[in-house]
Amino acid sequence: MEATALSVGKSVLDGALGYAKSAVAEEVALQLGIQRDHAFIRDELAMMQAFMRAAHDERDNHDVLMTWVKQVRDVAYDAEDCLQDFSVHLHKPSWWRLPRTLQERRRIAKQMKELRARVEDVSQRNLRYQLIKSAGSKPVTSAEQSSITAATIFGIDDARRAAKNDNSKVDLVHLINTPGEDLRVIAVWGTSGDLGQTSIINAAYENPDIKKKFSCRAWVRISHPFNPNDFIQSLVKQFRSAVGVDVLLETKKTGKELAEEFSGYLSENSFLIVLNNLSTFEEWNGVKACLPPNHKKGSRIIVCSLQIEVASLCAGQECQALELKQFSAHQTIYAFYEKDCQDQIKIPVVVSSSDESISTNVALGHQSQGGNEIKVFTKSLTRIKTMASALEESQLIGRQKEKTDIINLISNRSNQELAVISVWGMGGLGKTTLIKDVYESQKLVGVFEKHACVTVMRPFIRKEFLKSLIMQLNVQSSEKKGAIDFAHGARNTAPVMMEVEALINELATLLEGKKCLIVLDDLSSTAEWDNIFGSFPKLDSSCRIIVTTRGESIAKHCSEKQENIYKLKVLDCKDAQDLFTRKVFNEAKDLDKHPELIKEAKMILKKCNGLPLAIVTIGGFLAKQPKVAVEWRKLNEHISAELEMNPELGAIKTILGKSYDGLPYHLKSCFLYTSIFPEDHKISRRRLIRRWSAEGYSREIRDKSSEEVADNYFMELIERSMILPSQLSVNSRKGIDSCQVHDLMREISISKSTEENLVFRMEEGCSSNTQGTVRHLVISTNWEADKSEFENEVDLSRIRSLTVFGKWRSFFISNKMRFLRVLDLEGTSGLVSHHLEHIGRLLHLRYLSLRGCDSIFHLSDSLGNLKQLETLDISNTWIFKLPKTITKLKKLQYLRAGTVYQDDSNEFEELPKVMNNRPCFCMVGLLGFCVACCAPQLLKEFMNMDGDMNRCDVCTECCCAMLPALMAKEGPTWMPRGIGKLKSLRTLGVVNLAWNKAILRGIKGLTQLRKLAVTGINKENSQEFCSVVANISCLESLLVQACGMPGLHGCLEGLASAPKTLQSLKIYGNLVKLPGWVRGLPNLVKLVLRNSRILEHEPALQVLGKLPNLVSLRLWAKSFQVDDLRFTFHPEAFPSLIVLELNDIDGMKSVEFEEGAMLQLERLDFCGKLEETNTGMFSGLPLLRSLKEFMLDSKIYEHAFMEDLQGQLGANPNGPALKRW
Repeated sequence: MEATALSVGKSVLDGALGYAKSAVAEEVALQLGIQRDHAFIRDELAMMQAFMRAAHDERDNHDVLMTWVKQVRDVAYDAEDCLQDFSVHLHKPSWWRLPRTLQERRRIAKQMKELRARVEDVSQRNLRYQLIKSAGSKPVTSAEQSSITAATIFGIDDARRAAKNDNSKVDLVHLINTPGEDLRVIAVWGTSGDLGQTSIINAAYENPDIKKKFSCRAWVRISHPFNPNDFIQSLVKQFRSAVGVDVLLETKKTGKELAEEFSGYLSENSFLIVLNNLSTFEEWNGVKACLPPNHKKGSRIIVCSLQIEVASLCAGQECQALELKQFSAHQTIYAFYEKDCQDQIKIPVVVSSSDESISTNVALGHQSQGGNEIKVFTKSLTRIKTMASALEESQLIGRQKEKTDIINLISNRSNQELAVISVWGMGGLGKTTLIKDVYESQKLVGVFEKHACVTVMRPFIRKEFLKSLIMQLNVQSSEKKGAIDFAHGARNTAPVMMEVEALINELATLLEGKKCLIVLDDLSSTAEWDNIFGSFPKLDSSCRIIVTTRGESIAKHCSEKQENIYKLKVLDCKDAQDLFTRKVFNEAKDLDKHPELIKEAKMILKKCNGLPLAIVTIGGFLAKQPKVAVEWRKLNEHISAELEMNPELGAIKTILGKSYDGLPYHLKSCFLYTSIFPEDHKISRRRLIRRWSAEGYSREIRDKSSEEVADNYFMELIERSMILPSQLSVNSRKGIDSCQVHDLMREISISKSTEENLVFRMEEGCSSNTQGTVRHLVISTNWEADKSEFENEVDLSRIRSLTVFGKWRSFFISNKMRFLRVLDLEGTSGLVSHHLEHIGRLLHLRYLSLRGCDSIFHLSDSLGNLKQLETLDISNTWIFKLPKTITKLKKLQYLRAGTVYQDDSNEFEELPKVMNNRPCFCMVGLLGFCVACCAPQLLKEFMNMDGDMNRCDVCTECCCAMLPALMAKEGPTWMPRGIGKLKSLRTLGVVNLAWNKAILRGIKGLTQLRKLAVTGINKENSQEFCSVVANISCLESLLVQACGMPGLHGCLEGLASAPKTLQSLKIYGNLVKLPGWVRGLPNLVKLVLRNSRILEHEPALQVLGKLPNLVSLRLWAKSFQVDDLRFTFHPEAFPSLIVLELNDIDGMKSVEFEEGAMLQLERLDFCGKLEETNTGMFSGLPLLRSLKEFMLDSKIYEHAFMEDLQGQLGANPNGPALKRW
């Protein structure tokens, strides 16, 4: 597992080194005369990067090393800041600024020397303390310490309480002497390594009664790797000594003779064997393969292991932990043993939701059939150990449908070829538990001849994996033979002795002509799958392979057919509450009978968000607490601290943390960045990827822009279930337009980012004890702003991003924020124009968002100083004119201003009657302006204006409010001349073409545009507009709008053919007829029509129905102007459509789906007019074979209509859900 400090450090170093190597940095260094210092820093950063990569192999992440890693991270931050600072201050000086320029250059040279000294010192510190060894001298890894979750998962808490209540400890001799003829295993484990284990076991081993009872005794230290030949020889040697044979007189025996002698001892005597230093479950299976499966002499095996998982697995499925002896507060010895059948305790219905293993031990297992065969249980550490002993087939809460679905996939007789079934989902969903239940299902008994269930370990070692797989597949034959036969050659060589090639041959022999079921649990990469599948021989067509993974891309890689990919989702509200109450009260209970707990229970379930792991763990914890609201409220209020410190909840952090640990380092930084956003916040996809790009988390790679790379990062996090797509994301052109972070995953993100001083949130009760330099500052809604506290809380000079979710205060922007890259004020209240008067001082600013700030009316001319700005979002503000200086922003890629009209009325006469009298209206406006200038405070209170407004702000808002065009609605923004100079623009909108004809000529030169939104198209400019659109060869998204009449009528016909790259098209305005060029858009994915007033709907639908890649079609109000509008969707029409929205369409009488129409349709949204909605409006809904949801707005429709709708959906074999919005 890579430490967070190391991951963040590597990410920061990549950014610093990338910029240091850039042509811009080289040019700056040349002009400033600091080439040597720059080259030294660049080369030292490269060496640090190599050292950081070597640090990844250092398993012993001790404090000194982590301290050095953090120092490297900080110096990398500063190096990148300084190098970029030099470039932004580099000017071509005019003669009158020469003195100041010379002074600036001297400052830069001095700062460069200081930076070089710091870099050199940090680099030397690694050598001085020998923190990272060379690649050829990696230290031997010590045994991993048990997780804090052991107390809960493996029954240690129960053993501890039992010892405390009984005031006594269990005697190991007593456990050994427990009556019974079956072979029994007792496993011994200590909380702090092997201290005291040997002495306790030796005392029992040398006990006179034990010596008398067991005629054959042996104490064996397990070698690594396990060698069965040496193991048998050691046992035989000690058994001989026990019966009085002089070992020295014996000659060396052949393998066959040794095996026969060994079998003779075991068949005639009871034995006691101590296995010391057993470290993996594979070794235990190797030991068992050497022993007879049905020994009935009352023999005992004592296992001594440093791994709690291994100890519990060796003891058996129904094992119990008991305390043997406590040496100190840190070291207690426990014994694990399997309970007798009559002593088994029935545990109430539970579901093991633990989905990932804590350590890297292999899970083996198959429940063999037949009275003479041993049981080899599938127990993958914490995966199925969490209450797994009580799990029965009928007890999976909320997972019966999923279980049935997967069993049907496995037993599908129509599938005549090898099937790979992939089950994927985020950690904690219970994938392993579900697949274990499927694996042991009675419905699959006798179906397959060979079985295996293997957990894929990290790091993946092909040889070790094959050993585990072969040992399970070979378990039946080896059990029937009894002990290992050493007399036969390589064919019967134990797998632990084989090399990879021999293992592959052995696997081919075992699987030849066999019908097998193989489970590969916890696959984490496509490379692992390729390696594993490449080792398989040609499997029989009746074979089935089940893969569990957290990544969607891995699931798709493993399973060629989409129907074999199964996404496991969270539990629904009812099942989640049922599971929770069963865990808390040991039975299903109605929470309504506990009204004092309902509110807190709902809060807990909201945080769990249907995640079984969280529900079971938290429910189990609360089961031991008093059932009072105050205790549950404490948990809700301090969930972060509880997850961090409470060992009983540690499993949640451990299992979910594994998803984070498995991320590559560049994705770790991206995920930690999400901790900036509040709980339950829907994070816009565009907002997040542009911020990542501005922060330097993504960089241009060959022909891919940094934004496209960031977009790939976003999808990777979605596929790994680190972030979750929002419900309404299906309307997005790219499939997902926003995301959320699961509450518990967000807690992990907050914990990690706080630990690394990456993000600091100013909120109620926040601590001021920050250590180190904070890079990202967040101001929450509940923080009571105080200037002195704000300036003293953190070092503002190193802040890279400022995000405000609360109310704005003027001191939030400080002159100290020299290196601020991101200023995100989206939706901030109280922000007014004069607060941004000096925005031009933030020379490093790359991202500026004022989206939704409704008290902003203009931007300062100083905006032109932001030469590094890449994103400017002022949409949904009152800014209707951009400053002329914006044309200086050569790096600007994303410019979003104004908004789109929500209707198409744009006539002055349509305003209220009191405003139709122009002279009267102008007089009122002039009076308001005078009041604003003379008594701004009075007018501010009268108009209920928000924020710290000065006289200029009050006057501006008053004038704009009186302006009819702005009072009626928000609208597009006036773009200055020279917009064509912004050659880097990729997104531009919303631009009003009616106000300035020169704008079109400027847009024509923006050949890099991907998205364009315009309004104000008319007969005069339509021809030139069509020419501009045709000239933008890489255009992907186009929005056009014209209000009123004639609107767009005849304005779009001049476009002979639109760019083939167009994927999204939105047309708002009077079309009358669908433009002919629409039929030539093969890559169109999304189409929206509103106010288009198309007169002939059938020809239009025929054209749209033939678009091969159309995924989303949204028809809004006035899209068609037909009195008796009847939609009929014919067979083979809309072959790729997934989403259809019919929203408030006038005159719509019926919607009919014929057999074979819209084969891929998954979601149908409908919002109708009550007076026009009637029974039978929809027909053919049962024929939509892929339909999953019918979304209906919240209007109260007639009962007959609802009954008919529900009846049709009920008749659909896919079982679509009716939902309201």
